[in-house]
Amino acid sequence: MTEEEAAAAAEQEERARKLLTGRVEFLLSAPQLKFLPEPEVPEIAFAGRSNVGKSSLLNALTGRKSLARASVTPGRTQELNFFDVGEPLAMRLVDMPGYGFAKAPVKVVERWKMLVRDYLRGRQVLKRTLVLVDSRHGLKDVDRAMMKMLDEAAVGYRIVLTKADKIKASDLAAVTVATEAEAKKHVAAFPQVHVTSSEKGMGIATLRAAVLADAES
Repeated sequence: MTEEEAAAAAEQEERARKLLTGRVEFLLSAPQLKFLPEPEVPEIAFAGRSNVGKSSLLNALTGRKSLARASVTPGRTQELNFFDVGEPLAMRLVDMPGYGFAKAPVKVVERWKMLVRDYLRGRQVLKRTLVLVDSRHGLKDVDRAMMKMLDEAAVGYRIVLTKADKIKASDLAAVTVATEAEAKKHVAAFPQVHVTSSEKGMGIATLRAAVLADAES
């Protein structure tokens, strides 16, 4: 990276930090598409297996402690949760229902799936989806199913490895390489994989800058 490129990257990270740690407020929860807010600003959605660390990552990106409430009970987020970012409003962050190990009745889980699928396919202002993957486990079949859904919906997405501080450096490097190799096989996936730790702040500044770039694209 040249000095100019490094300076531009640093400037983007600072812009993203100021925006995402500024005004961020919960807007609404949408159990059905008819409750979605007006599509007036870019949206960035967060997807991942239950307990992958979505709430923790949202809190880290926005510099909060309880913007999105973390829970040890898988399947707590059962609706699309929207957060307004910026004053004036610049974008919205969308916390989607966790998938995989939700402790809920089959009919409820199916309703979540339909809500997410319909949102992904029909939301014009959805700029990017972040697919969170626990770095200790790597991609699972439920992640691949979500990636396939995003491919079919033609929604570009970034894979974000979470909890990178919970794994040995050598194992993390191997998981990252394997994940990047798999991402290249998917038409809607970015080839670059983001490696993060919400607890340690690893990769948060870079991911913020990516979110801002996606919203402005």
